[in-house]
This record gives sequence, C-alpha cells and structure tokens, in this order.
Amino acid sequence: MNFVGTAWSLLPPIIAIALALITKEVYLSLFIGIVSGALLYTNFSPIGATNAIFDMMSEKLGDTGNIGILIFLVFLGVMVALMTKAGGSAAYGDWANKHIKSKRTASLATVGLGVMIFVDDYFNCLTVGSVMRPVTDRFNISRSKLAYLIDATAAPVCIIAPISSWAAAVSGYTSGDGFQLFLSTIPFNLYALLTLIMVVYICASGFDFAKMAKHEENAVNGDLFSGEETTGELIEANPHGKVIDLVLPVLALIIFCVIGLIYTGGFFDGVSFIEAFANCVASRGLVLGSFAALIFTFLLYIPRKVISFREFADCIPQGFKMMVSAILILILAWTLGGFCSTRLEAGTFVSAFLENSTISTAILPAVLFVIATGLAFATGTSWGTFSILIPIVAAIFPEGHPLLVISIASVLAGSVCGDHTSPISDTTIMASAGAQCSHVNHVETQIPYALVVALACIIGYVVAGFTQNLILTFGSALVVLAIELAVLRVIYSRRNA
Repeated sequence: MNFVGTAWSLLPPIIAIALALITKEVYLSLFIGIVSGALLYTNFSPIGATNAIFDMMSEKLGDTGNIGILIFLVFLGVMVALMTKAGGSAAYGDWANKHIKSKRTASLATVGLGVMIFVDDYFNCLTVGSVMRPVTDRFNISRSKLAYLIDATAAPVCIIAPISSWAAAVSGYTSGDGFQLFLSTIPFNLYALLTLIMVVYICASGFDFAKMAKHEENAVNGDLFSGEETTGELIEANPHGKVIDLVLPVLALIIFCVIGLIYTGGFFDGVSFIEAFANCVASRGLVLGSFAALIFTFLLYIPRKVISFREFADCIPQGFKMMVSAILILILAWTLGGFCSTRLEAGTFVSAFLENSTISTAILPAVLFVIATGLAFATGTSWGTFSILIPIVAAIFPEGHPLLVISIASVLAGSVCGDHTSPISDTTIMASAGAQCSHVNHVETQIPYALVVALACIIGYVVAGFTQNLILTFGSALVVLAIELAVLRVIYSRRNA
C-alpha cells in the first residue's frame, strides 16, 4: 500500500504530539513519531525504516542552515553562561528590581523587548529569554508564562515586520513585487495582530486560564518550573558584577547579528538595506553575529578581570550543556518534519485536496487559515507551509483580485498559528530554550491561548471573505476575542470563588 501523498502522511506528527502531551516525555514521543513515519514510508519494512531514519537524520544534520542554527544555539548558550558567571544577569536583576515595581510591569517589559527585537524569531526567543529571566524570576512569573510571552512576540511579530527574515521568505514565494504584496497582507494578518493584543491584555490584567493559571499559582508559591526544572548545573556568579556586563554583550549581540544578516544579503556589496534583508541567509548571519558578540564579550570581561581566562573557557562547555535539550529536540523535530513533508509528501495531499475541492471563494480565506494551521502544526514549519499554500492561492486568484491579499494573509496567519501551537516547531522549541522551561509545559500552557485567538481569526476571515472590508474583518475578530476572554473570566472567577 502506498501511503505517500495521502492523509496517512499526517499520522506520524499526530502520534508524536499526542504522546508528548500525554506522557510528558518529549524525546521518546518524537522518536516514536519518526519510527512511525519511516515505517509508513517503507511499507513497514524494519530494515528499510532503519535506513530511512538514518538517511533523514543525516540529511537534516547535513543541511548548512540547520547546522547554522545549532551553532547559533551553542554560541547563545555560551553567552548566557558568561553573562551569568560575570554577575551581569544578577546585577541586572537587582537593577530591574529597583526600577520594575510589579509583576505586571515585568510582563509588559518582556513583551516590549520581544516586539523591539523583530529581525528574526530564533534571535528573539533566545535574547529576550536571556535578558528577562532574572526579572521575571524576581516577580515569581512562571517559566511557562515567560515562554509564552517570548513565543507570542517572536513569530507573530516577525510575520508583520517589514524588515525581518520572515518578510524575506514570504516575498520569495510570490511572483511580481512580493515585498509589496507582503506589506498588503499585514493589516489582514489577524492571528499576529490579535495575539499581540491578547498578550498585552493578559499582562495588563493579570488574567490567566487553563493550565497556565495553575503554573502561575505554583510560581507564586515559589515553584517557577511546576516541578520540571531544566536550568542544568548552577553557575557561581561574580558577586561584583555590573549591569553593563549584561547590557553591553546583549547590545553587541543585537548589533552584530543585524550586521551579519545584511552582510549575507549583500548590503556591503551595494545592495539596499531592505533588499539585503530580503536576500539574507539568516542562519549564517546569526552565527557570524553571535561569534562577533562572543569575541566582544571576551574583550569586555578579560581585561577588566571580571572573570579569569580559565573561567571564560569553563563557560564554553557549560553553555553547550544548557542547550543540549533544545538541540536534541530540534534534531528529532527536523527529522520528523522531514518524513512528513518530503518523504510522505503531506503537502501534496493538502494541495490535491484544495485543487479538487468545490469550496466557495467567500469562505476560502477561513478554510485556508484552518488548513495552514493544521499543516504547520503537523509539520512544525510555517515557512514550509508558506511554500506549499501561497502558490496555490496565487493560482486560484489572479493578480488584483480582492481576495488574493486576504487569502495569502490567512495562509500566513494560519502558518504562524500552527507553528505557535506545534511541539515540533523550531520556534516553539527556541522559546522553551530561551525561558529555560520544560518544553511540554510550554506547549500545553500555550495551546489554549493560541486556540482562543484562532477561533476569533476564523470568524474574522469568514467576514473578510464576504465583505473584503478591513474594518469589518478586524472589528468582528476583535469583538469575538473580547467575548471569549470575557466568558473565560466569568468561568474562572466562579471556579475560584
């Protein structure tokens, strides 16, 4: 029996995700999902499946982009270990404790920093986590909540930021002036916009629901990790560290990474700034930037004798150890996603479904949102979902059709929604790593929040399909979101009464 290009192609990630949420054992769950994908691909041949797993994992580890991401992770881990050892993180925590006076302000400051660092989602997740962990810990904000704040201001911000690696990717999947088309989708990207509104509301009101409410209650009682601590070995910090020992390395990281991104895009060869971002190689640029920031940190610490040369060297393996969990999850997730997308061809199944359907064009934006969400959730990749669905939308609607922009926006929104909720998404994994939070804890607390926004988006895109009116589209989605949150507040206030 041939399982390639059929609905069976979606089974392996469903198995992995369900097992991870049920058992809380993410590594084994991902591996079982990989084995099931290999068995489907080889028609249940044990030897063939073993070879297929080896080939797929080798393919993913041989990809220069993936290797760049892993190197970037290690460099960031080393940077975090160095800033902790130098006492910069503790000093920044003390400073923030004097200037940030409440849990609400600490949460909003985390969101604000996430919005400001919009050039790349990986960079966003790890940098915001490194900077804000000492602050959120001081105010007993759970690591699950921190991971949500990081994740909610990573991909949702990048997908509506004109200067970002995501804008470059989307522009490349469309014909003609792809960048101008991308700009046109921003007002209709309901998931990104409503997620930012919701995260600000959650921070300002202090309202939490579902499992996040329990995790926040645990944090108030001193358990930031809800029993799943993942910080690794404790690094003894310099008691005389200064705030600049954290702020300057982070600023250097931001500046050098932006320079690295535009360098790989040809900016220093005469290409315009925006075009350089559109053509950048994100993984290579982030590696170059983080390596330069590491050298800067060495020159900042060693001459001032903040730490010794030996202590600097000791932080290298310590930083690597911090990222081992994220690296392992990423490799397994890439392998599983590879089976689903390139071997079992889930995209082919989805494409055939859309091409053979007789769905009314009026409800197509809502349908595309749901399909994009499901495909990104199953494969763990929003960029892969873009590449599959955007050409289909472009084929359905000619250039200039009022539903072209709305439909592409719904694909982008659904892709980010699926990416946001998927345990095998690299952005979700990065958010867990940035917050040093149990990955399963992050996923199971974030999914209810994402689904609340997703329901409002579906209603909004139904309205968009029939009216093509931005005000009615956004207004209806916002009203639905407000009603959902109001109902949830009533439910949880009665439950806690």
